[in-house]
Order: sequence, then structure tokens, then C-alpha cells
Amino acid sequence: MKTKYTVALSMLSGIAVGAVAIQGLQAQTKPPVYLVTEIDVTNPEAYRREFVPKAQASIKAAGGRQVAIGVAGGAKGVTTIAGAAAPQLAVIQQWDSMDALMAWYNGAEYQAALKIGEQYATFRRYAIDGNQ
Repeated sequence: MKTKYTVALSMLSGIAVGAVAIQGLQAQTKPPVYLVTEIDVTNPEAYRREFVPKAQASIKAAGGRQVAIGVAGGAKGVTTIAGAAAPQLAVIQQWDSMDALMAWYNGAEYQAALKIGEQYATFRRYAIDGNQ
């Protein structure tokens, strides 16, 4: 009889320890950060040729991920629902943290690319903390 209680108590203790460990791991998981960029391009050909490859390479190298890219009037379009007209181009990126996003944005590789991009486009950016 004593053995049954010992086994039952051991099982309950194991379940409790497992539940606490899972709670701790979930609490450590941070939601991603999303960067939304609205872009109005003045010279599409130069923008695509000179800026886009450098910007995309820097995003990938820094650990960012493109979630969506939409082009006004394109196959993957940007559609105005309400308010001001949609930008010509909209991009959504996912980052592990605001620190990672800001390290990429302020980094030398992207800032060099951005100087080129600003010759051919205007950018509006904002970050959104993701929810779980």
C-alpha cells in the first residue's frame, strides 16, 4: 500500500514540476516585432536595381524575415480600405525583438543601402509588437 502512495506522489510531483517548467518557458518566449514600411517610389527601375538587392541582403543577414510585400496595382496589391490612398509599395517584416530590428536599421550595411534608396523613394516606417 505504501508503494502505491509513493508512486502516486511521485507522479503528481513530476506533473507539477513539468507544469511549472512549461510555464517558465512560455513566459520567456517574447512575441515577434513587425516592421511596416510604406514606400512611394519615384524611380522604380533604379530603386529595384540599386536599392532592393542590398536592402534584402541586409535584412536576411540580420535575421529579419519578409512577411508580405504588396505593390499598388500589382498581383499582390496594396488596397486602400479607408483613409488616405495606399502607398505604392508596402512591406511587412518580422524580427525577433525590437533590439534586433534597431540593430539592423542602424547598422552600417542597411544605412549605406538606405542612402541609395532615399534617392529613389520616400519611406514611412513603424514597428508593432506582436501578441501571442
